[in-house]
Amino acid sequence: MPYDRTVRLPGTFGETVEAVRRALSDQGFGVLTEIDVQAVLRAGLGHEMEPYLILGACNPPLARQALETDRSIGLLLPCNVVVRAEGEQVVVQAIDPSTMVTLTGDEAMAPVADEAARRLDAALAALTEAGG
Repeated sequence: MPYDRTVRLPGTFGETVEAVRRALSDQGFGVLTEIDVQAVLRAGLGHEMEPYLILGACNPPLARQALETDRSIGLLLPCNVVVRAEGEQVVVQAIDPSTMVTLTGDEAMAPVADEAARRLDAALAALTEAGG
């Protein structure tokens, strides 16, 4: 079962990261966390890899609704969005929010997952329209 929503874009890594932030913000998501995987692996292991950033995106009303349904859902929050270089393209991947329903088995989580998916899909579509 796929657990991601992915787009591939032309452009530079830095430009794409800024575009992702704007697209997420336009859909009501803030970025709570940012993990520069490339820097972490370089510093911790001396390992070199392509630019790879994990953004922890959160839409507060949706997070509140999910947490009111199941307090343990925090284990799956925030919605992770990965921005990574791949050859001449930049890949942007978002977690498929339906995994909240699949993993918990709680159908009451479906409306939250559906709305989160709609918003993440809109953000990815905006990136594709702007980049293509």
